[in-house]
Amino acid sequence: MSLQLPDFPWDSLAEAKARAHEHPDGIVDLSVGTPVDPTPRILRDALTAASDAPGYPQVWGTPDLRESVSAWFARRRGAASVDPDGVMPTVGSKELVAWLPTLLGLGAGDTVAFPAIAYPTYDVGARLAGATPRPMTSLLELGPSSPRLLWLNSPSNPTGQVLGVEHLRKVVEWARARGVVVASDECYAELTWEGDEPAPSILDDRVSGGSHEGLLAVYSLSKQSNLAGYRAAFVAGDPALVRRLVEVRKHAGMIVPWPVQRVLRAAVGDDAHVQEQKQRYAARRARLRTALEQTGWRVDHSEAGLYLWSTRDEPCRDTVAWLAERGVLAAPGDFYGAPGAQHVRIALTATDERIDAAVTRLTAD
Repeated sequence: MSLQLPDFPWDSLAEAKARAHEHPDGIVDLSVGTPVDPTPRILRDALTAASDAPGYPQVWGTPDLRESVSAWFARRRGAASVDPDGVMPTVGSKELVAWLPTLLGLGAGDTVAFPAIAYPTYDVGARLAGATPRPMTSLLELGPSSPRLLWLNSPSNPTGQVLGVEHLRKVVEWARARGVVVASDECYAELTWEGDEPAPSILDDRVSGGSHEGLLAVYSLSKQSNLAGYRAAFVAGDPALVRRLVEVRKHAGMIVPWPVQRVLRAAVGDDAHVQEQKQRYAARRARLRTALEQTGWRVDHSEAGLYLWSTRDEPCRDTVAWLAERGVLAAPGDFYGAPGAQHVRIALTATDERIDAAVTRLTAD
């Protein structure tokens, strides 16, 4: 049986992108969350120091890297008991999202559940494994059946919604009663806009009860540290599950390069560069959100992350076309599932100059 994958969604934006490029002052591309600010010097220095790397790196990562990630969870994410043996670096977080069902041995007859409005890779990962993808808005929709793997995404891409401690604890209790593995994609956790604390983790002691059995947290440094080009990320949680991932990945050659592992260790050990980048995004977010709301748009959720989940209460493709006429490109909400059909995802990942250009164009009418 041939593998049936959905069309790559960004291909459908070609016409709108071409129209936006026709603007006399150039396109403002707010469709993809690609960092544009410089990689912090402390991280570039770590890369330089590790550039002499003639040997093979470790799939599991070095003990000091895993210990640094464990310390980061204790310091920033309320999880004091992350076992360093339950930590593994990954080649960005997207590859782990796409391959986790396969790495866990899922296949035909298994179900992978994920939010109804979600990044498309959760669906793709289920299909790659031959499992059944199951978008959902509530666990109640699953009825008496249970998925083998349940994905959470908090803060959400694209909506920016954050799941609280009580919500997460109930999900963990539900999953453990049914033997369901919970994987939580948390890569925007440091970029919260309502208070200074990061978003709660599935590994938070208040959520997990101090046991990470059946739980995995997926994290990327692409957003908080401007490291998208490095593919620096990790997964942490249940040591038994992580050991399984390590063993399969040894055979498959899925290894984070040694210099990137050194950068990853430096990044989780330094909070200052994260706060500096967060301040940049906060300023851009304030200008862009004000412009949207002053011109009649509604911004839903968006309490965290790098996007404004926005609507003009019309079909999302009409909104994309309206923006393209003004030289602005955004991602249509239907990329992320049918419930997003009247929203667009507007990214904050543009330079100050381009954000200001977008504000001017939005408020010109």
